[in-house]
Amino acid sequence: MGNTVSSKQLNGIIYLILAFLCLTSYVSAPIALLLGLIFALTLGFPFPKFNKKASKYLLQISVVGLGFGMNLLDSLKAGSDGMLFTLFSVISVMVIGIVLGKWLNIGKVPSYLIASGTAICGGSAIAAVGPIAKANESEMSVSLATIFVLNAIALFLFPVLGHWLNLTQHQFGLWAAIAIHDTSSVVGAGATFGEEALKIATTVKLTRALWIIPLSLFTSFYFKSKGDKITIPWFILFFILAMVLNTYLNIPKAITHNIVSVSRQSLTLTLFFIGAGLSRSTLKSVGIKPLVLGVSLWFFIGIISLAFIYFLF
Repeated sequence: MGNTVSSKQLNGIIYLILAFLCLTSYVSAPIALLLGLIFALTLGFPFPKFNKKASKYLLQISVVGLGFGMNLLDSLKAGSDGMLFTLFSVISVMVIGIVLGKWLNIGKVPSYLIASGTAICGGSAIAAVGPIAKANESEMSVSLATIFVLNAIALFLFPVLGHWLNLTQHQFGLWAAIAIHDTSSVVGAGATFGEEALKIATTVKLTRALWIIPLSLFTSFYFKSKGDKITIPWFILFFILAMVLNTYLNIPKAITHNIVSVSRQSLTLTLFFIGAGLSRSTLKSVGIKPLVLGVSLWFFIGIISLAFIYFLF
């Protein structure tokens, strides 16, 4: 009897097997996320602290690695296309989110956090402005869960819609970067749609993520919390450095190709970790009103950005 494997140990073994499979070429990004979701909702997850840290840091490492597959000059040109729309979209989503949140009687802080996550880069933006807005654990949980649920849906939905709408690689890359919240889902959707879409989506999204800095400054003013520390997404700077090295140094293609390949598989594993973090309690924390706010903002940015891309590209 002493050698009997407990249910917790068995869950841990299954978790490790699924994680290993996500490092192979047999599992795509959307499937990895789905496996994580199924595992979390049926068996739970045995390593919550590891899962949370791994998804955060592995995503950052993966994004930096993808930079070695991009040319800086080409990427700047692609990124500049999205900048024309960024200012309008960030401001409009924030204003609508605050006003609609007040109308739905959600609360000033969670409304602001959900709007921030929609306007810029999902969980990263919420994590950056949450402490400045003096958000409590419940407000952070509801906001992150709302954005997370929509991200999971976007990873599956957007590539399908992109093909149905006959979007080009360039158009889809821009749309994904603007209309999908978290960097992980943006990169995952771009990778699913195509190589060029992946490059454009990653560059535009990371350029957009820099808006965390001015948003954090505005948050200090809006919530009157002067002196709070602003969280800067440093991995974005390393991503840019990787593009610079790949553009101006004669790095053998075999090396950069391997770095990019490993980074893409790491991203797939990251999506499994993210999916495994969506527990039943997390889903329950998302009330109807926050979800209505999140979906409304998502529809707004998704439709208006699609119209922008259709007219200009």
